[in-house]
Amino acid sequence: MTPADAQQLLDTAECIADTAAVQAALDRLAADISLRLAGECPLVLPVMGGAIVFAGQLLPRLAFPLEFDYLHVTRYRGDTRAGTMEWKVLPGKRVAGRVVLVLDDILDEGETLAAVRDKLLELGAASVLTAVLTDKANGLAKPIHADFTGLSVPNRYVFGCGMDAYGYWRNLPAIYALKDN
Repeated sequence: MTPADAQQLLDTAECIADTAAVQAALDRLAADISLRLAGECPLVLPVMGGAIVFAGQLLPRLAFPLEFDYLHVTRYRGDTRAGTMEWKVLPGKRVAGRVVLVLDDILDEGETLAAVRDKLLELGAASVLTAVLTDKANGLAKPIHADFTGLSVPNRYVFGCGMDAYGYWRNLPAIYALKDN
């Protein structure tokens, strides 16, 4: 894909959550998470690479002490369809006995987030809470439900705010959906 092709994707996409809506969702998420985790000092783990923008905007809004690390697991590899799960990086900080908050950009089918939760529990986490910027309303029976959700998005391929379209546009401050074919 060329930069011109990427621009064409954006030019034909539909904005489904503007910057103000995303920022309001982040404020609400931060308040809910702060209320729930006050006094816990959790280990916060964004799922790379999609959760980088979400984590970068959410962390300064959290009103409690926390430790930060990350993990990297992927099923997409720059495509728009999920493939097999590939673990790239496990957390470097000790997980055993900890309250862990996992941050992810989207809860789509739920396979990745469920696998992350299961891996962290296998590593000895005392509890695992999940926060997602978006939850796709796809009608599927998901193996996990997020403890904290920012926005519901339609059953379309969405990008922006850390989510990509063919490897592009993670940097957008709003959320867009690809044009339906």
